[in-house]
Amino acid sequence: MKNAKKLIVVIAVLLLASDLFAQNVLDGVYIKEHTPKRRFIPYTPLREADVMWSRRIWRTVDLREKINHVLYFPTSPINDRKSLFDVIKTALLTGQITAYGSPLTDDEFKFPMTKSELEGMFSKVDTNYIPDLETGEMIPTPVKIEIGSQDIKQYWIKEDWFFDKQRSVLDVRIIGICPLRENKGDNGEVRGYSPMFWLYYPECRPVFANAEVYNRFNDAERRTLEDVLWKRQFGSYVNKESNVYDRSIAEYKLGLDALLEAEKIKNDIFELEHDLWHF
Repeated sequence: MKNAKKLIVVIAVLLLASDLFAQNVLDGVYIKEHTPKRRFIPYTPLREADVMWSRRIWRTVDLREKINHVLYFPTSPINDRKSLFDVIKTALLTGQITAYGSPLTDDEFKFPMTKSELEGMFSKVDTNYIPDLETGEMIPTPVKIEIGSQDIKQYWIKEDWFFDKQRSVLDVRIIGICPLRENKGDNGEVRGYSPMFWLYYPECRPVFANAEVYNRFNDAERRTLEDVLWKRQFGSYVNKESNVYDRSIAEYKLGLDALLEAEKIKNDIFELEHDLWHF
């Protein structure tokens, strides 16, 4: 009996020592302090009287494009990096940011979602059929499936382009961001994308400023999600601009015509700035 107690004490001491040793292990050559403590840069103050022109644009960011891979990978969190969706998911469940949603797409941030609604959205119950060993019949068994980064292949971005005559610059600021979940059929084929919720981007900036993304040229000079989005280091295409009908491009153009219409909207913004300084 005494030997058994001594053995239990030795095992407990060894486990405690292994935990302490694991906590002292540094995965790298230095402790990263810059990004975790980084603060986002405030926007330049803007008055309504200084805005001589503005246009609201909605964009689609497809994470399957190579330039956008830094927002998609890694699909499972690792020590120093998370995907954009994992950062959003963690921040939502911890109450750092707020999600807005409704039966329709709420890109005006009117209907905040509760934590229970988010938890129900991030996980779903599916049915798998398992054979019974005795009868051979297929028995339906509920299985809980977590929505992860691998299910989010696109994002919508809502932004405002404007010309600030006080600074004499054409500028853009992101107003909202919305992840789109990939819908798959029974055979695994993709059947489109559905919006999950909208996030108010200025509220997300402090969170994104502390989330690293991969830099293919230098691991010691990582960017953050805030850098990628604010400095426009991502690929996208226009799916809607403000209009009298409040309709998207897909409602009046299809296929190649829709892509040409998106490029026309982008070119119109470029020509506006160019013509202001053309002599």
